[in-house]
Amino acid sequence: MTNQYADAASSPESLRWLTLLSICVATFLMPMSLSAVNVALPAIASDLQADAVLVSWVPTMNLLGAIALQLPSGRIADILGHKRIFITGVLLYAISSLLVLLIEDIRPLLAVRLVQGISGAMIFGPAMAIVSKTFASSGRGAALGITSSSVYLGLTCGPLVGGWLTELWGWRSVFIAPLPLTVVTLVMVGLFVRESERNAHERLDWFGSIIFALAASSLFIGISELPSVTGLALAALGVVMLIVFIYQQERSPWPLIRLRRMVANRVFFRSIQSSFLMYSANYPLQFMLSLYLQYIQALSPAEAGQLMLLQALVMVVVAPLSGRISDRSDPRIPATIGCVLFGAGFLSLSLLSADSSLLWVGSSLVMMGLGFGLFSSPNNNAALSSVPSERLGIASSILNISRSLGNMLGMTVVVFLFNLLIGNAQIAPEQYPALMQALQYAFVICAGYAFIAAFTSWSRGKMVR
Repeated sequence: MTNQYADAASSPESLRWLTLLSICVATFLMPMSLSAVNVALPAIASDLQADAVLVSWVPTMNLLGAIALQLPSGRIADILGHKRIFITGVLLYAISSLLVLLIEDIRPLLAVRLVQGISGAMIFGPAMAIVSKTFASSGRGAALGITSSSVYLGLTCGPLVGGWLTELWGWRSVFIAPLPLTVVTLVMVGLFVRESERNAHERLDWFGSIIFALAASSLFIGISELPSVTGLALAALGVVMLIVFIYQQERSPWPLIRLRRMVANRVFFRSIQSSFLMYSANYPLQFMLSLYLQYIQALSPAEAGQLMLLQALVMVVVAPLSGRISDRSDPRIPATIGCVLFGAGFLSLSLLSADSSLLWVGSSLVMMGLGFGLFSSPNNNAALSSVPSERLGIASSILNISRSLGNMLGMTVVVFLFNLLIGNAQIAPEQYPALMQALQYAFVICAGYAFIAAFTSWSRGKMVR
């Protein structure tokens, strides 16, 4: 049977670009919603009377759902078809967003965010595979760069739109407003994206999927609850179950991942490590800046959103350009430079105080946008170019899980710092010194992630094309 994605790659150029555009609408929608919710966090805390730790779980639960289901959803997409799972994820996201209209407490909202994380796993894994196979013959780096730009464009619009919506119609509108885009996504994907060939002879490793979900959840929740005895016990359980998962995968007839084979591919493994570290640094940034700008600097949600969009706006411009560069030269060069610039931006933010100039914040964000834009597309291109075409679906799922795990680590450390320095108290003026201290510690830790990523990025070695 002929592979449908191979047909797409050899089809007229217009169809390839319509396929890319269809995917980009969805990869714009998810980060836009995510970053918009971050700006609405103070309003959510006030309306639902939630303490600082519970509020920090609003973005964190999204990560937990994405991580727990990323590998199984990628495997299911390989078996049943990438387009089918992609559409299911968009529908699940839309339904969960509508449920926000019924919420009057923070805990049901956390459940909704968990479901939205699961839907994100069902969207981003197939999306990367579709783009990679459609542009396998030429222009993969540029196409991945445009896909990354759609993500950053969503991040750019999210804070601004989220601030406006929160001020005009309340925080629930932040969840409802993106729903028309889900309809556009469903129509475009239905018209322009071809379904992949189903691998009906293969099976999902249900046992391995459950072990991984439990391991990720235990580790995630355990670290966030440290230094309590319960947190330590859950974190230890998560580590043990992760070891069991690795052992089980090496012996499963239908594994989700073969770790030994992944490690043997140096370019791919180092790219995965770099992605993990950079997203560990990047994901908590908007959450932390949203609190800093609105509590410490006393900006409105809209004003905070306008300033926070600087980083993503720079990434929108830089990512396609760096993707094109990586098609023609060694991807590790722009990627490594990007890691260094990103780390330098975090060190700059670590020097902030209650009296710091907003120009200092904006300049730091521009530097970080340049750094992450230089990193993301070349790193993705290096990772996906280092595996055979028949393994692209698995490779893209692993690349996405590295991002989700990085996001989890980044937010888990922030939640831990909040729990340690602020506790369960609502954020009020008397808590501002503790909040500032937690943010400064977090910025330094994130800088460390980025500088380690620079090492792993460079050490992958020169790619042989």
